[in-house]
Amino acid sequence: MPTDRLPDWINTCPSPAYVLEEEKLLANLDVLARVQREADVKIVLALKGFAMWAVFDRIRKVLPGATASSLWELKLADEEFGGEKHIYAPAYREDEFAEIARLADHVVFNSPSQWRRFGRTALDADCSCGLRVNPGVREVATEIYNPCRAGSRLGVRPEQLAGMNLDGIEGLHAHALCENLHDASIRMIDAFEARFADFIPRMKWVNLGGGHLMTHADYDVEALIARLKAFREKWNVEVYLEPGGAVAWQAGVLVASVLDIVETDRLPVAVLDVSATCHMPDVLEMPYRPDITGAGQIGEKPHAYQLAGPSCLAGDIIGDYAFDAPLAPGDRLVFEDMAHYTMVKTTMFNGMRHPDIGMLTTSGEYRLLRRFTYEDFKSRLS
Repeated sequence: MPTDRLPDWINTCPSPAYVLEEEKLLANLDVLARVQREADVKIVLALKGFAMWAVFDRIRKVLPGATASSLWELKLADEEFGGEKHIYAPAYREDEFAEIARLADHVVFNSPSQWRRFGRTALDADCSCGLRVNPGVREVATEIYNPCRAGSRLGVRPEQLAGMNLDGIEGLHAHALCENLHDASIRMIDAFEARFADFIPRMKWVNLGGGHLMTHADYDVEALIARLKAFREKWNVEVYLEPGGAVAWQAGVLVASVLDIVETDRLPVAVLDVSATCHMPDVLEMPYRPDITGAGQIGEKPHAYQLAGPSCLAGDIIGDYAFDAPLAPGDRLVFEDMAHYTMVKTTMFNGMRHPDIGMLTTSGEYRLLRRFTYEDFKSRLS
Protein backbone atom coordinates (compact mmCIF):
# COMPACT_ATOMS: atom_id res chain seq x y z
CA MET A 1 0.00 0.00 0.00
CA PRO A 2 1.58 3.37 -0.94
CA THR A 3 2.87 4.99 2.22
CA ASP A 4 1.20 8.34 1.56
CA ARG A 5 -2.17 6.73 2.37
CA LEU A 6 -1.16 5.66 5.87
CA PRO A 7 -0.98 7.76 9.05
CA ASP A 8 2.33 9.52 9.56
CA TRP A 9 3.30 7.42 12.58
CA ILE A 10 3.06 4.23 10.54
CA ASN A 11 5.31 5.67 7.85
CA THR A 12 7.95 6.65 10.38
CA CYS A 13 7.85 3.88 13.02
CA PRO A 14 10.26 0.93 12.73
CA SER A 15 9.33 -2.06 10.60
CA PRO A 16 8.45 -4.67 11.54
CA ALA A 17 6.70 -3.66 14.76
CA TYR A 18 3.76 -4.71 16.88
CA VAL A 19 2.08 -1.47 17.92
CA LEU A 20 -0.51 -1.34 20.68
CA GLU A 21 -2.94 1.56 20.40
CA GLU A 22 -3.40 2.80 23.95
CA GLU A 23 -6.69 4.54 23.31
CA LYS A 24 -8.27 1.34 21.98
CA LEU A 25 -6.96 -0.69 24.92
CA LEU A 26 -8.52 1.80 27.35
CA ALA A 27 -11.83 1.63 25.47
CA ASN A 28 -11.83 -2.16 25.84
CA LEU A 29 -11.12 -1.84 29.53
CA ASP A 30 -14.12 0.47 29.88
CA VAL A 31 -16.34 -2.36 28.59
CA LEU A 32 -14.80 -4.86 31.01
CA ALA A 33 -15.24 -2.40 33.87
CA ARG A 34 -18.92 -2.09 33.02
CA VAL A 35 -19.43 -5.86 33.03
CA GLN A 36 -17.69 -6.17 36.40
CA ARG A 37 -19.67 -3.33 37.89
CA GLU A 38 -23.14 -4.15 36.60
CA ALA A 39 -22.94 -7.95 36.89
CA ASP A 40 -20.96 -7.89 40.16
CA VAL A 41 -18.33 -10.29 38.80
CA LYS A 42 -14.56 -10.27 38.56
CA ILE A 43 -12.61 -10.35 35.30
CA VAL A 44 -8.97 -11.41 35.36
CA LEU A 45 -6.47 -11.07 32.52
CA ALA A 46 -5.60 -14.34 30.76
CA LEU A 47 -1.89 -14.03 30.07
CA LYS A 48 -2.02 -16.78 27.45
CA GLY A 49 -3.77 -14.28 25.19
CA PHE A 50 -2.11 -11.00 26.10
CA ALA A 51 0.98 -10.62 28.25
CA MET A 52 2.35 -7.21 27.22
CA TRP A 53 3.50 -6.30 30.70
CA ALA A 54 4.49 -2.76 29.72
CA VAL A 55 0.78 -1.86 29.91
CA PHE A 56 -0.16 -3.88 32.98
CA ASP A 57 -0.28 -0.61 34.91
CA ARG A 58 -3.28 0.44 32.78
CA ILE A 59 -4.99 -2.94 33.01
CA ARG A 60 -4.66 -3.44 36.77
CA LYS A 61 -6.55 -0.18 37.35
CA VAL A 62 -9.60 -2.10 36.10
CA LEU A 63 -8.99 -5.84 36.50
CA PRO A 64 -8.25 -7.31 39.94
CA GLY A 65 -5.73 -9.91 38.81
CA ALA A 66 -4.41 -12.25 36.17
CA THR A 67 -4.59 -15.93 35.33
CA ALA A 68 -1.66 -18.07 34.20
CA SER A 69 -1.23 -21.35 32.34
CA SER A 70 2.28 -22.13 33.56
CA LEU A 71 4.77 -21.32 36.28
CA TRP A 72 6.50 -18.72 34.13
CA GLU A 73 3.25 -16.90 33.37
CA LEU A 74 2.44 -17.04 37.08
CA LYS A 75 5.81 -15.49 37.92
CA LEU A 76 5.12 -12.72 35.41
CA ALA A 77 1.75 -12.07 37.07
CA ASP A 78 3.43 -11.96 40.47
CA GLU A 79 6.25 -9.65 39.40
CA GLU A 80 4.43 -7.29 37.05
CA PHE A 81 0.67 -7.40 37.71
CA GLY A 82 -0.04 -8.15 41.34
CA GLY A 83 -3.53 -8.60 42.72
CA GLU A 84 -5.21 -11.98 42.49
CA LYS A 85 -3.12 -14.70 40.86
CA HIS A 86 -4.96 -17.67 39.33
CA ILE A 87 -3.45 -20.66 37.54
CA TYR A 88 -4.76 -23.58 35.54
CA ALA A 89 -2.76 -26.15 33.56
CA PRO A 90 -3.73 -29.52 32.04
CA ALA A 91 -1.03 -31.05 34.24
CA TYR A 92 1.46 -29.70 36.77
CA ARG A 93 5.11 -30.70 37.16
CA GLU A 94 6.36 -32.17 40.42
CA ASP A 95 9.48 -29.97 40.38
CA GLU A 96 7.46 -26.75 39.94
CA PHE A 97 4.35 -27.20 42.02
CA ALA A 98 5.69 -26.02 45.38
CA GLU A 99 6.59 -22.67 43.80
CA ILE A 100 3.22 -22.51 42.03
CA ALA A 101 1.42 -23.05 45.34
CA ARG A 102 3.55 -20.37 46.99
CA LEU A 103 2.72 -17.76 44.32
CA ALA A 104 -0.91 -18.52 43.42
CA ASP A 105 -4.12 -17.55 45.18
CA HIS A 106 -6.35 -19.85 43.11
CA VAL A 107 -5.16 -23.19 41.70
CA VAL A 108 -7.36 -25.11 39.28
CA PHE A 109 -6.73 -28.81 38.66
CA ASN A 110 -7.62 -30.57 35.44
CA SER A 111 -8.31 -34.06 36.74
CA PRO A 112 -9.06 -36.01 39.91
CA SER A 113 -5.57 -37.53 39.78
CA GLN A 114 -3.90 -34.10 39.70
CA TRP A 115 -6.02 -33.03 42.67
CA ARG A 116 -5.03 -36.14 44.61
CA ARG A 117 -1.37 -35.63 43.76
CA PHE A 118 -1.01 -31.90 44.44
CA GLY A 119 -4.10 -30.85 46.40
CA ARG A 120 -2.56 -31.12 49.86
CA THR A 121 0.40 -28.97 48.86
CA ALA A 122 -1.95 -26.28 47.51
CA LEU A 123 -4.17 -26.36 50.59
CA ASP A 124 -1.20 -26.16 52.93
CA ALA A 125 -0.10 -23.03 51.02
CA ASP A 126 -3.56 -21.53 51.63
CA CYS A 127 -4.58 -21.67 47.95
CA SER A 128 -8.24 -21.72 46.98
CA CYS A 129 -8.53 -24.90 44.92
CA GLY A 130 -10.82 -25.68 42.02
CA LEU A 131 -11.46 -28.24 39.32
CA ARG A 132 -11.82 -27.59 35.62
CA VAL A 133 -15.02 -29.12 34.27
CA ASN A 134 -16.13 -29.80 30.73
CA PRO A 135 -19.51 -28.17 29.97
CA GLY A 136 -19.91 -30.30 26.84
CA VAL A 137 -20.86 -27.56 24.36
CA ARG A 138 -19.37 -27.32 20.87
CA GLU A 139 -19.20 -23.57 20.23
CA VAL A 140 -15.77 -23.45 18.55
CA ALA A 141 -15.68 -24.43 14.87
CA THR A 142 -11.91 -24.87 14.61
CA GLU A 143 -11.16 -28.17 16.33
CA ILE A 144 -7.61 -27.28 17.40
CA TYR A 145 -9.11 -24.53 19.60
CA ASN A 146 -12.22 -26.44 20.76
CA PRO A 147 -11.91 -27.38 24.46
CA CYS A 148 -14.99 -29.61 24.20
CA ARG A 149 -13.88 -31.58 21.14
CA ALA A 150 -14.41 -35.34 21.17
CA GLY A 151 -11.80 -36.97 23.37
CA SER A 152 -10.82 -33.66 24.97
CA ARG A 153 -8.33 -33.92 27.83
CA LEU A 154 -9.54 -30.59 29.22
CA GLY A 155 -11.84 -30.78 32.20
CA VAL A 156 -13.79 -33.24 34.33
CA ARG A 157 -17.14 -34.61 33.20
CA PRO A 158 -20.07 -34.65 35.65
CA GLU A 159 -20.07 -38.45 35.95
CA GLN A 160 -16.43 -38.27 37.12
CA LEU A 161 -17.37 -35.77 39.82
CA ALA A 162 -20.23 -37.88 41.13
CA GLY A 163 -18.02 -40.31 43.03
CA MET A 164 -15.25 -37.90 43.92
CA ASN A 165 -14.36 -36.58 47.35
CA LEU A 166 -14.69 -32.81 46.92
CA ASP A 167 -13.48 -31.84 50.39
CA GLY A 168 -11.13 -28.90 49.89
CA ILE A 169 -12.48 -27.99 46.44
CA GLU A 170 -13.95 -24.47 46.54
CA GLY A 171 -14.50 -23.70 42.85
CA LEU A 172 -15.38 -25.00 39.40
CA HIS A 173 -13.78 -23.68 36.24
CA ALA A 174 -15.65 -24.05 32.93
CA HIS A 175 -14.01 -23.02 29.68
CA ALA A 176 -15.45 -23.82 26.25
CA LEU A 177 -15.18 -20.71 24.05
CA CYS A 178 -12.75 -19.02 21.67
CA GLU A 179 -13.58 -15.49 20.50
CA ASN A 180 -17.34 -16.13 20.68
CA LEU A 181 -20.21 -13.67 20.80
CA HIS A 182 -22.88 -13.35 23.50
CA ASP A 183 -25.19 -16.11 22.28
CA ALA A 184 -22.40 -18.67 22.68
CA SER A 185 -21.51 -17.23 26.10
CA ILE A 186 -25.07 -17.68 27.27
CA ARG A 187 -25.36 -21.23 25.87
CA MET A 188 -22.13 -22.17 27.61
CA ILE A 189 -23.36 -20.81 30.95
CA ASP A 190 -26.68 -22.61 30.48
CA ALA A 191 -24.91 -25.91 29.72
CA PHE A 192 -22.54 -25.59 32.65
CA GLU A 193 -25.44 -24.83 34.98
CA ALA A 194 -27.44 -27.81 33.72
CA ARG A 195 -24.58 -30.34 33.82
CA PHE A 196 -23.12 -29.34 37.17
CA ALA A 197 -26.16 -28.18 39.14
CA ASP A 198 -25.57 -30.89 41.77
CA PHE A 199 -22.10 -29.54 42.54
CA ILE A 200 -22.35 -25.73 42.26
CA PRO A 201 -24.08 -25.29 45.67
CA ARG A 202 -20.97 -26.69 47.39
CA MET A 203 -18.72 -24.05 45.80
CA LYS A 204 -17.52 -20.59 46.86
CA TRP A 205 -16.64 -19.49 43.34
CA VAL A 206 -17.14 -20.35 39.69
CA ASN A 207 -14.82 -19.36 36.84
CA LEU A 208 -16.67 -19.16 33.52
CA GLY A 209 -13.46 -19.07 31.53
CA GLY A 210 -12.41 -17.04 28.54
CA GLY A 211 -13.45 -16.63 24.93
CA HIS A 212 -16.27 -14.20 25.80
CA LEU A 213 -15.47 -11.57 23.16
CA MET A 214 -17.36 -8.85 24.97
CA THR A 215 -15.41 -5.99 23.36
CA HIS A 216 -16.49 -7.01 19.84
CA ALA A 217 -18.86 -4.48 18.24
CA ASP A 218 -21.53 -7.18 17.76
CA TYR A 219 -21.38 -8.58 21.30
CA ASP A 220 -24.55 -7.88 23.31
CA VAL A 221 -22.96 -6.84 26.60
CA GLU A 222 -26.33 -6.23 28.25
CA ALA A 223 -27.35 -9.83 27.54
CA LEU A 224 -24.16 -11.13 29.12
CA ILE A 225 -24.61 -8.91 32.17
CA ALA A 226 -28.19 -10.12 32.64
CA ARG A 227 -27.15 -13.78 32.39
CA LEU A 228 -24.25 -13.34 34.80
CA LYS A 229 -26.42 -11.56 37.34
CA ALA A 230 -29.03 -14.31 37.17
CA PHE A 231 -26.38 -17.00 37.60
CA ARG A 232 -24.67 -15.30 40.51
CA GLU A 233 -27.90 -14.55 42.33
CA LYS A 234 -29.25 -18.08 41.82
CA TRP A 235 -26.18 -19.86 43.12
CA ASN A 236 -24.76 -17.25 45.54
CA VAL A 237 -21.18 -17.78 44.38
CA GLU A 238 -18.39 -15.43 43.37
CA VAL A 239 -18.10 -15.39 39.58
CA TYR A 240 -14.92 -14.94 37.54
CA LEU A 241 -14.30 -14.57 33.83
CA GLU A 242 -10.85 -14.64 32.25
CA PRO A 243 -10.75 -13.26 28.71
CA GLY A 244 -7.45 -12.60 26.99
CA GLY A 245 -8.59 -11.73 23.50
CA ALA A 246 -11.31 -9.32 24.67
CA VAL A 247 -8.79 -7.19 26.56
CA ALA A 248 -6.73 -6.40 23.46
CA TRP A 249 -9.34 -6.99 20.74
CA GLN A 250 -8.67 -4.68 17.75
CA ALA A 251 -6.24 -2.73 19.96
CA GLY A 252 -3.03 -3.22 18.03
CA VAL A 253 -1.47 -3.70 14.60
CA LEU A 254 1.58 -5.28 13.03
CA VAL A 255 3.43 -2.84 10.79
CA ALA A 256 5.29 -4.56 7.95
CA SER A 257 7.26 -3.62 4.86
CA VAL A 258 7.58 -5.11 1.38
CA LEU A 259 11.09 -6.50 0.79
CA ASP A 260 10.69 -7.82 -2.75
CA ILE A 261 8.22 -8.69 -5.50
CA VAL A 262 8.71 -12.16 -7.01
CA GLU A 263 6.98 -13.06 -10.28
CA THR A 264 5.46 -16.56 -10.32
CA ASP A 265 3.23 -18.71 -12.55
CA ARG A 266 0.28 -17.61 -10.42
CA LEU A 267 0.19 -14.22 -8.67
CA PRO A 268 3.20 -12.00 -8.05
CA VAL A 269 4.42 -12.63 -4.50
CA ALA A 270 5.20 -9.75 -2.19
CA VAL A 271 7.82 -10.97 0.28
CA LEU A 272 7.45 -9.06 3.56
CA ASP A 273 9.63 -8.51 6.60
CA VAL A 274 7.03 -10.36 8.73
CA SER A 275 6.36 -14.08 8.73
CA ALA A 276 3.17 -16.05 9.20
CA THR A 277 4.97 -18.91 10.93
CA CYS A 278 7.10 -16.68 13.17
CA HIS A 279 4.92 -13.64 13.86
CA MET A 280 1.29 -14.61 13.06
CA PRO A 281 1.15 -18.37 13.69
CA ASP A 282 -2.66 -18.47 13.89
CA VAL A 283 -2.67 -17.66 10.15
CA LEU A 284 -1.37 -21.19 9.61
CA GLU A 285 -2.97 -22.90 12.62
CA MET A 286 -6.58 -21.76 12.25
CA PRO A 287 -6.07 -21.02 9.36
CA TYR A 288 -7.31 -17.47 8.74
CA ARG A 289 -6.60 -14.45 6.55
CA PRO A 290 -5.76 -11.33 8.57
CA ASP A 291 -7.18 -7.98 7.51
CA ILE A 292 -4.82 -5.39 6.04
CA THR A 293 -5.70 -1.70 6.09
CA GLY A 294 -6.78 -0.61 2.62
CA ALA A 295 -6.57 -4.07 1.05
CA GLY A 296 -9.36 -6.20 -0.38
CA GLN A 297 -10.14 -9.60 -1.80
CA ILE A 298 -8.88 -10.62 -5.22
CA GLY A 299 -11.10 -8.95 -7.80
CA GLU A 300 -12.14 -6.09 -5.54
CA LYS A 301 -9.10 -3.96 -6.41
CA PRO A 302 -6.94 -3.95 -9.54
CA HIS A 303 -3.55 -5.10 -8.23
CA ALA A 304 -3.40 -8.63 -6.81
CA TYR A 305 -0.59 -10.26 -4.82
CA GLN A 306 0.11 -13.21 -2.64
CA LEU A 307 1.79 -12.03 0.56
CA ALA A 308 4.49 -14.23 2.05
CA GLY A 309 7.07 -14.20 4.80
CA PRO A 310 10.86 -14.17 4.47
CA SER A 311 11.47 -17.56 6.12
CA CYS A 312 12.60 -20.66 4.24
CA LEU A 313 9.29 -22.43 4.97
CA ALA A 314 7.56 -22.93 1.60
CA GLY A 315 4.19 -22.56 3.30
CA ASP A 316 5.03 -19.24 4.98
CA ILE A 317 2.09 -17.70 3.13
CA ILE A 318 -0.11 -15.00 4.66
CA GLY A 319 -2.74 -14.89 1.93
CA ASP A 320 -3.96 -13.33 -1.31
CA TYR A 321 -4.80 -9.62 -1.31
CA ALA A 322 -5.68 -6.88 -3.77
CA PHE A 323 -4.62 -3.24 -3.62
CA ASP A 324 -5.52 0.04 -5.31
CA ALA A 325 -1.94 0.60 -6.50
CA PRO A 326 1.00 -1.68 -7.28
CA LEU A 327 3.24 -2.74 -4.41
CA ALA A 328 6.94 -1.99 -4.42
CA PRO A 329 9.84 -2.67 -2.06
CA GLY A 330 9.66 -0.28 0.88
CA ASP A 331 5.88 0.02 0.92
CA ARG A 332 4.28 -0.31 4.36
CA LEU A 333 1.41 -2.67 5.15
CA VAL A 334 -0.65 -2.67 8.35
CA PHE A 335 -2.03 -5.98 9.63
CA GLU A 336 -5.01 -5.28 11.86
CA ASP A 337 -5.97 -6.83 15.21
CA MET A 338 -2.47 -8.08 16.03
CA ALA A 339 -2.27 -7.51 19.79
CA HIS A 340 -3.82 -10.68 21.23
CA TYR A 341 -2.53 -14.20 20.53
CA THR A 342 0.34 -12.81 18.46
CA MET A 343 3.22 -11.59 20.62
CA VAL A 344 2.60 -14.47 23.04
CA LYS A 345 2.97 -17.06 20.24
CA THR A 346 5.94 -15.80 18.23
CA THR A 347 9.10 -17.77 17.45
CA MET A 348 12.57 -16.95 16.18
CA PHE A 349 12.62 -19.74 13.58
CA ASN A 350 15.32 -19.10 10.95
CA GLY A 351 16.83 -16.48 13.25
CA MET A 352 14.12 -14.18 11.94
CA ARG A 353 14.31 -10.62 13.16
CA HIS A 354 11.61 -10.22 15.75
CA PRO A 355 9.26 -7.23 15.39
CA ASP A 356 9.76 -4.37 17.79
CA ILE A 357 7.07 -3.80 20.40
CA GLY A 358 5.75 -0.26 20.52
CA MET A 359 2.75 1.77 21.57
CA LEU A 360 0.76 4.58 20.02
CA THR A 361 -0.04 6.73 23.04
CA THR A 362 -3.28 8.62 23.56
CA SER A 363 -1.42 11.75 22.46
CA GLY A 364 -0.67 10.18 19.07
CA GLU A 365 3.03 9.60 19.74
CA TYR A 366 4.75 6.35 18.76
CA ARG A 367 6.82 5.01 21.66
CA LEU A 368 9.31 2.16 21.27
CA LEU A 369 9.01 -0.27 24.19
CA ARG A 370 11.25 -3.16 23.17
CA ARG A 371 13.77 -3.89 20.42
CA PHE A 372 15.00 -7.47 20.03
CA THR A 373 18.58 -8.27 19.11
CA TYR A 374 20.76 -11.14 17.98
CA GLU A 375 21.50 -11.85 21.65
CA ASP A 376 17.81 -12.60 22.25
CA PHE A 377 17.99 -15.21 19.49
CA LYS A 378 21.29 -16.67 20.67
CA SER A 379 20.13 -16.91 24.30
CA ARG A 380 17.32 -19.29 23.31
CA LEU A 381 19.88 -21.83 22.10
CA SER A 382 23.06 -23.41 23.37
